Amino acid sequence: MDRLDQADQIELFALPPAVPHGFVYRADFLSATDESELLQTISTLPLEGASYKQWTAKRRIISYGGRYDFSYNRLHPAEAIPPFLDPLRRQISEWTGVPASDFKHALIAEYRPGTQLGWHRDVPEFEIVVGVSLMGPARMRFRPYPPSKGGARATSFLELHSRSAYSIRGVARWQWQHAISPTKALRYAITFRTLTGGAPAEVPLHRRPTDAAEPE
Repeated sequence: MDRLDQADQIELFALPPAVPHGFVYRADFLSATDESELLQTISTLPLEGASYKQWTAKRRIISYGGRYDFSYNRLHPAEAIPPFLDPLRRQISEWTGVPASDFKHALIAEYRPGTQLGWHRDVPEFEIVVGVSLMGPARMRFRPYPPSKGGARATSFLELHSRSAYSIRGVARWQWQHAISPTKALRYAITFRTLTGGAPAEVPLHRRPTDAAEPE
């Protein structure tokens, strides 16, 4: 049993039953002091609207270690992960049992009130996904991938609270989609990802994320 499994048996039992296998949630992952220090630095960063082909999302982001080009479906080089994220990356490593050096990509995203992230899986260049929430809460929804006919609605959801963390791997990573409902308050998310050689052969590419309103 790896470190993440040992640390999160209680959290796993507390999750809704339909949350996919391979998804693990940890409340109070960060201290209030750690959150405040991260937010102070984030407030100085040059965040820009996330771009998907010719479309710009409401989310504002900055990428480190790689920048994904949705026009050509390629991961391009980007500025190295900055030192201020190193303590958080080490903490995630201790929690997940994955070497800190394996988390080669980091993304900081700002969700202003009313911002959402549509149904998607992360691009196949990434493997393990770990997210940390700052400030306002968010509702993460889940559905199997590919969705069944008429199965656009979420089969389960989870509230992501401030200073919490989640990890997505295995079945949850490749056989499920997730989405973020419109946020009610300002929220920031820091996401770390490991790299992979690509998705398994039987897994088709993810669908484009969208900020467009979705019926629920």
